[in-house]
Amino acid sequence: MTRTVVESATRTVVIGFDEPFCVIGERINPTGRKKLAAELESGDFSTVERDALEQVACGAMVLDVNSGAVFSNKMAEDPRYADNNFVEPPLMRALCERVQALVDVPLCIDSSVPEALKAGLEAANGRPLLNSVTGEEERLEAILPLVKKYNVPVVAISNDDTGISEDPDVRFAVARKIVQRAADFGIPAHDIVVDPLVMPIGAMATAGQQVFALVRRLRDKLGVNTTCGASNVSFGLPNRHGVNAAFLPMAIGAGMTSAIMNPVRSVEMEAIRAANLLMNHDPNGAEWIKLAKVLDAVKEGASFAEASKAAGAAAGGRRGGRRARG
Repeated sequence: MTRTVVESATRTVVIGFDEPFCVIGERINPTGRKKLAAELESGDFSTVERDALEQVACGAMVLDVNSGAVFSNKMAEDPRYADNNFVEPPLMRALCERVQALVDVPLCIDSSVPEALKAGLEAANGRPLLNSVTGEEERLEAILPLVKKYNVPVVAISNDDTGISEDPDVRFAVARKIVQRAADFGIPAHDIVVDPLVMPIGAMATAGQQVFALVRRLRDKLGVNTTCGASNVSFGLPNRHGVNAAFLPMAIGAGMTSAIMNPVRSVEMEAIRAANLLMNHDPNGAEWIKLAKVLDAVKEGASFAEASKAAGAAAGGRRGGRRARG
């Protein structure tokens, strides 16, 4: 079985077909979050810290850390701040250090800037996941040497110089190309986590069927683990969390092994915990029983994050502070 291992200083998470679904928390990302970008511009990491703690309490096993901030005020004072190659590397380092000071889960280093990825790899403890490489020749030549040098797994996104194809055969071919090129660098397939690209169901009626078929094909033909931006499927629709909550167990049933998503939404996490139980990836139903107690507290008026934190604190006291795998 394919096993992709990611690590922090103290915790190991295994992404695999016979493992619990890996939830990668998406919220430490200033892209499209003007308030967060403004905070980071002023050196305020309070929202980052809160997001890190809440996501882990709610079930994130890995945290995505994205440094794609736009520093509008500084840009007006210094033109260097208009260049992400200037902004992102020091910000990525600072984000990784802040997050690791608070939580012990592995990181997913996320940027389109190679120097920011390198800064994150230098700052990250353990064995982070690198996000990402695409099939574009320039990107392959820039990112795969970093993957090899730091011996880390990488997210491979199924688009190339021609853009994102609506044809699933093309997206599979791009994924296969990345796996083959990685092998040329001595990077094994088990360290490639393919993102087959989930299209919005509101724009393409067959988007769900396409991705389920692609995930099965990637598992059976390439033997790779898979991930996605889970909320992409519901973009533009009402009641998006309901669509996401239906999509995730169907993707898990097709063989998807991880997703970059918001774990603070209880409906999606309930769907994932139920899927783990039904796939026999939750020994003795322990995680489902824990979640049921959290949801009981939510019914009594607590937020999902508050109830999850309280449950985690109580469990930590019973364990005597011991670290748990995954």
